[in-house]
Amino acid sequence: MVKIKPNIINNYDGKDIIINEKLKMILSSKDYPCLLNKIGHTLIHTDGTTLLGADDKAGITIIMGVVESLLKANFDYPNLIITFTPDEEIGMGTKHFNYTYYFEKNCHFAYTIDGGLINEINFENFNAASCKVKINGTSIHPGSAKGKMINSQLIAMEFQAMLPKNMVPELTEGYEGFFHLSHMRGSVEQTILEYIVRNHNKDQFMTQKNLLMSIANFLNQKYGENTIQIFLTDSYYNMRDIILSHYEILEYAIKGLKRQNIEPTFVPIRGGTDGASLSYNGLYTPNLGTGGENFHGPYEFLDVTDMEKMISTIIEILKVMMEK
Repeated sequence: MVKIKPNIINNYDGKDIIINEKLKMILSSKDYPCLLNKIGHTLIHTDGTTLLGADDKAGITIIMGVVESLLKANFDYPNLIITFTPDEEIGMGTKHFNYTYYFEKNCHFAYTIDGGLINEINFENFNAASCKVKINGTSIHPGSAKGKMINSQLIAMEFQAMLPKNMVPELTEGYEGFFHLSHMRGSVEQTILEYIVRNHNKDQFMTQKNLLMSIANFLNQKYGENTIQIFLTDSYYNMRDIILSHYEILEYAIKGLKRQNIEPTFVPIRGGTDGASLSYNGLYTPNLGTGGENFHGPYEFLDVTDMEKMISTIIEILKVMMEK
């Protein structure tokens, strides 16, 4: 088991945070300007040798903090169903979800607590697909290879070169889609490329998938039938239009945040969320923040002060619902 070594900073002063002196890892506001908004807050980070895991331990902690507050509450609040799902990061969080149970309880909307800044409300996410490209070659002794060898690795490089150079995660932001080559392995005989395909716009998403297919068809015509086999699987879709058709769910969150003197903003998720699958199955589920930053990397940190604000905000959201 990985041993996480959290470091707690009380009343952060805005200076550089030395995560690991030996590894020369420094969390600086020059590289991460968001730190300038954290002065006076309590922060948690690791020693740089492990992930912190704030995504989504922070969400679990906030939910249980809400439960603790409600058990002590002296006000009426709605009936709640609290759910924890595994495997959200690989798009499997709702695979075995029992929607019938929720609908029988007259539960038709929810919030996931699984985001970054606490002023952000997320109701837009990527349309997502996974793509596996299997490239078949022919191996022979290189000394007698002329006219006989087909090097699958070279064809794989040709396949990648035919994709738009600027449509990669490291060169995109906001609503811009991408092709992300997440894994590759191969030899002369066979090479496997694995991509994730993302776009907020459904038409552009389809265009990206069609491009992958057209490249495969072109290379098959060039090198021979079945040189390339391509497997495309849709993972989830953008929940934007579904949530907007039930805008009152967003209004509850907006009013709850404002009552905590937090000005809400809408930010598209450059990733996935269980809420997308839930929404497409009739359980309309936007996402709220946790106070974490730099998820999935050694520079990840968590804002405990904002976590506590989010607990109070959720309590306010419940009060708004009761007023309705």
